[in-house]
Amino acid sequence: MESAEIRRRWLSFYEERGHTVVPSASLIADDPTLLLVPAGMVPFKPYFLGEVKAPWARATSVQKCVRTPDIEEVGKTTRHGTFFQMCGNFSFGDYFKEGAITYAWELLTSPQDKGGYGLDPERLWITVYLDDDEAETIWRDKIGVPAERIQRLGKKDNYWSMGVPGPCGPCSEINYDRGPEFGVEGGPAVNDERYVEIWNLVFMQYERGEGISKDDFEILGELPSKNIDTGLGLERLAMILQGVQNMYEIDTSMAVIKKATELTGVEYGAAHGSDVSLRVVTDHMRTSVMLIGDGVSPGNEGRGYVLRRIMRRAIRNMRLLGATGPVVKDLIDVVIGMMGQQYPELVTDRQRIETVALAEEAAFLKTLKAGTNILDTAITDTKSSGGTVLAGDKAFLLHDTWGFPIDLTLEMAAEQGLSVDEDGFRRLMKEQRDKAKADARAKKTGHADLGAYRQIADAAGETDFVGYDGTEAESTIVGILVDGVSSPAATEGDEVEIVLDRTPFYAEGGGQIGDTGRIRVDSGAIIEIRDCQKPVPGVYVHKGVVQVGEATVGAKAQATIDVRRRKAIARAHSATHLTHQALRDALGPTAAQAGSENQPGRFRFDFGSPSAVPTAVMTDVEQQINEVLARDLDVQAEVMSIDEAKKQGAIAEFGEKYGERVRVVTIGDFSKELCGGTHVHNTAQLGLVKLLGESSIGSGVRRIEALVGVDAYNFLAREHTVVAQLQELVKGRPEELPEKVSAMLGKLKDAEKEIEKFRAEKVLQAAAGLVESAQDVNGVALVTGQVPDGTGADDLRKLVLDVRGRIQGGRAAVVALFTVVGGKPLTVIATNEAARERGLKAGELVRGAAKTLGGGGGGKPDVAQGGGQNPAAVGEAIDAVQRLVAETAE
Repeated sequence: MESAEIRRRWLSFYEERGHTVVPSASLIADDPTLLLVPAGMVPFKPYFLGEVKAPWARATSVQKCVRTPDIEEVGKTTRHGTFFQMCGNFSFGDYFKEGAITYAWELLTSPQDKGGYGLDPERLWITVYLDDDEAETIWRDKIGVPAERIQRLGKKDNYWSMGVPGPCGPCSEINYDRGPEFGVEGGPAVNDERYVEIWNLVFMQYERGEGISKDDFEILGELPSKNIDTGLGLERLAMILQGVQNMYEIDTSMAVIKKATELTGVEYGAAHGSDVSLRVVTDHMRTSVMLIGDGVSPGNEGRGYVLRRIMRRAIRNMRLLGATGPVVKDLIDVVIGMMGQQYPELVTDRQRIETVALAEEAAFLKTLKAGTNILDTAITDTKSSGGTVLAGDKAFLLHDTWGFPIDLTLEMAAEQGLSVDEDGFRRLMKEQRDKAKADARAKKTGHADLGAYRQIADAAGETDFVGYDGTEAESTIVGILVDGVSSPAATEGDEVEIVLDRTPFYAEGGGQIGDTGRIRVDSGAIIEIRDCQKPVPGVYVHKGVVQVGEATVGAKAQATIDVRRRKAIARAHSATHLTHQALRDALGPTAAQAGSENQPGRFRFDFGSPSAVPTAVMTDVEQQINEVLARDLDVQAEVMSIDEAKKQGAIAEFGEKYGERVRVVTIGDFSKELCGGTHVHNTAQLGLVKLLGESSIGSGVRRIEALVGVDAYNFLAREHTVVAQLQELVKGRPEELPEKVSAMLGKLKDAEKEIEKFRAEKVLQAAAGLVESAQDVNGVALVTGQVPDGTGADDLRKLVLDVRGRIQGGRAAVVALFTVVGGKPLTVIATNEAARERGLKAGELVRGAAKTLGGGGGGKPDVAQGGGQNPAAVGEAIDAVQRLVAETAE
């Protein structure tokens, strides 16, 4: 049974039993404590935590997931993979244990011609929590599983929580016996390689308190509403149904392995080491495609770093297998061909995915070259000092700074007869991981901070936003927080967070910053609002300070936004939509939005592009935007179903989460986007849009910054003033300025070259006199001296080498000259072959001189350069060179 069919049967089975099919959420987690979605229940987390009431009693999904903690184990076991699909069914206060267990057994064991998966019931083993008698009774007495195939396990294996205070409960796992060839019998309690877990049923019935570990926390009591959360690993089930040894050999993965073997000439199954590399390539390329498809770009932080790391591991393993050229495009084509059956958006977005991935491959191939050079230097230094072990911090630096894999460092060091201090490397890696884990644990405490907002929402309901149609509203204060704590009142001077039952204030979201303004309480109190946010869905929190009087919960109030500021932001937001569409028209769909920020009179827009946008294209984009403004197009907003919006071709905003009903903003016949922000009513209200330029903010991501309306006019007015001043200076018309300025710069460069030539000739004229001043120091011709201040390093080096070349007769010679540049001393020292035979090395002489100057230096035995901080010590440095020459030449 193909993976796509497994997915289809799952969704069909549960939809027929009253479950709403919920599409997979993006891998970019809508949760500040997570970089990526690691489990199927994550999109449903707000419902389980009680932040929002679930819109359905029953739901089902097949969720894309990525986990990377065990990335080093990928390919080595049958169970570890970074990307997987989690099939889930969820009940919110509807059915509980008996319903979840019955559904699971029916789907797994029903014949395939009846819509089930057709697994042999005799090969299914069950685990339940230690004291969950209810679950065991259902399995044994209702389902008919023999008691000897039901095992009880402890909290570590069969109890679930989110790791923070909140819902928790026992779970029951369904395991499949793969047979004696996979190990000893005895059930999952004895051998989890033979008895592989395929489905976990979580029974959320309790509330947990604080704890210090996964299995050490307090149970506070039962939940008022019991929920079900189950997860079946699609890849694991496919492994069983397709009769393969591991999940890397299922249909969606084996095709990638075959392409990798074709590209490298390495046969799968020939050797353990090459098999591991092929599995790593397969897993990591699938993950890379899915991440890029959901809008992640390679980078050095957060989820961008996760993508970069797995892409580079895949590319590196292909090179270890023997690939010498680019391979990513061929591998991506296969991944999209297989996964596109389940996720059609991969097919439509193929061009953007390939563009991002190919740019990262090219960058890493350069990194490999640079890293190899650095490693070669480290190996040379180690061997020259008599060492046989490459330091762990050098290996860590290569790994952490250059992305150079440790196993490649090990291999290349071994080829040079060196080992690597792996313990030191692992220690530094562990310190880095421990810090990351500590940061993650600290982030999780953020749930506690949301409790006060959720309590207000539970008591007063969601805030009614009326800001699309008005700028003020009669409201009631339903919540006050002072220093993050709920309070019945706030007085003059208090920093407060106010929650109203209805508000005209727009809360920051979709790239648009929050409104500012005032809340006037009927009692006479005035609250100056500096920002508006939505810390939990549906609750608008107005942040500000009480300027006059006292505000109390339950008081009537008049909420008024800063209208002038709102209009300026609306102009910027509408301009962002126009810029997005104009860029897509110019560059194609790969110029997808990757972030934005709309402020009064200005905006920034981030988009995907593997390279800089040519100036001519930017000019065309700006012209198109302003031509649209002149067309006087109406801007309209309409609420419709998400399916209808997609049918109309509406573009989704980056990073936003949408429900079944969405708001679509249409600008004439030019632009159509899903958007919850505020906009102008007509494009003529924007006045003018000026793009200031574009720049890179990360691999494959560019940023445009722009001005709108009066701000754009003021910028152009200042530019006009500058142009007028330049006209006066160069005596030319505006269109002549580039040519005249270019001609002036050309003349300046020519003059600088003449000056440089004259300076060099003057310096070299001193060479003959310096040769005549040579001293005989124990048979060595020593030339020392200080040349005029301001002599550059290049000129000083030329002079030193010229003087050395003028010393004839096969005499040993040392030339050491000094100068002062910018208030700092500089020296260049050179030796000839005869001097080096007597042990005189330029690098050692420079270090001695530079130490006297209060600095450092170095170089090759024949010529070296150094400097310092104390120009007054030049005379002492010359004496130091004379002493070193005398001592060495004895």
